[in-house]
Amino acid sequence: MKETIQIHFPNFNSQLIEDIEKNATIKFFKAGEVLMRSGQYIKNTVLITSGKVKIYREDEEGGEFFMYYLQPGQACAVSMICATKQETSTIMAKVVEDAELIMIPLSLMEKWMATNRTWYEFVIETYRNRFEEVLTVIDNIAFKAMDQRLEFYLKQHKEARNCNDVKLSHQEIASELNTSREVISRLLKKMEQRGLVLLHRSHITVLF
Repeated sequence: MKETIQIHFPNFNSQLIEDIEKNATIKFFKAGEVLMRSGQYIKNTVLITSGKVKIYREDEEGGEFFMYYLQPGQACAVSMICATKQETSTIMAKVVEDAELIMIPLSLMEKWMATNRTWYEFVIETYRNRFEEVLTVIDNIAFKAMDQRLEFYLKQHKEARNCNDVKLSHQEIASELNTSREVISRLLKKMEQRGLVLLHRSHITVLF
């Protein structure tokens, strides 16, 4: 575990790494598994060491609203906040690529905030980064048309995977952007005509 932590969380000092090794557990999750549900009490926070986790909101009818992805070297700020305040989760977290996670008990997280400077700085940086991502999402909803939101969404996926091929169906994209499949299909066709994407049966190639 030590080497994995050093690779993905290089700013953690030796004492923190030792404490994580002694007290945390490693768990593996397959793509499609739900890690966190709305209304669930949080007992652990997680550090991502491999794979990818989608953070999103879900309405009463099962509709999804995409917020951001968590990748290796990151942690979920919402779970940290809910854990420290002993509140239930307001978001959903689902594994989208097979993932390895380090599970850290709530009691240790609280202790390290007071006793370990590198953990404290990591938590504050995590809060800041996730807050900026949420602000970007809000800006897209409030100030941008759906075609602009779609371009931003595809760019997010491309950068998150470091790959130009986005393996999502039109319906999946529509669900995450809270619109209809027909709207997404029409906008993607226009983007293809502009030379921004190539549409395939099972994926979309992003060219920008």
